[in-house]
Amino acid sequence: MKTGLRLAAAPLANTLVELTWREKKIEHWIRFGRIAAEQRVDHQSRVVAFNSGSIFAFVRWAGNEYGTVISRIDIVRAVAASEPFQTLPFVRPGGELLLKLTGWPKVETVLKAIDAIEVLGIDPADVAPDHWRHIANRIAVNEPFRTYTLLQHRAWLRRREVLS
Repeated sequence: MKTGLRLAAAPLANTLVELTWREKKIEHWIRFGRIAAEQRVDHQSRVVAFNSGSIFAFVRWAGNEYGTVISRIDIVRAVAASEPFQTLPFVRPGGELLLKLTGWPKVETVLKAIDAIEVLGIDPADVAPDHWRHIANRIAVNEPFRTYTLLQHRAWLRRREVLS
């Protein structure tokens, strides 16, 4: 990876995500999250950086002439340099995995849940981390999950305020 000024300008950014977009072949994108810095590597690739503590959704899809090869969504909390983390492809060094699902039906369900949160006027990057874990666990066992509510969000914001 080439390093550039835009990535160097984000001193708090500890998590780097490599994104690739080759139409109908490899499509890696960020569904939500606050990008702290970005560097375009070439016309199909870029690297984005996230500050520690921020939450983002990373979607990966790959296909060939026969159809979908992989479809996956990870919702990750970027970690500080001293924190433990889990590794995952295209994310350096890694992060705290809040949700990890594969298979288009499950990925699509999560994308719809994200859309529903945005309809409430809530940035998904601000949602309680426990809600993403709840969705991951329920979808993994093919059970319905609770929808996120404004009341739940207000409670999370107050709890976060008290914890900081």
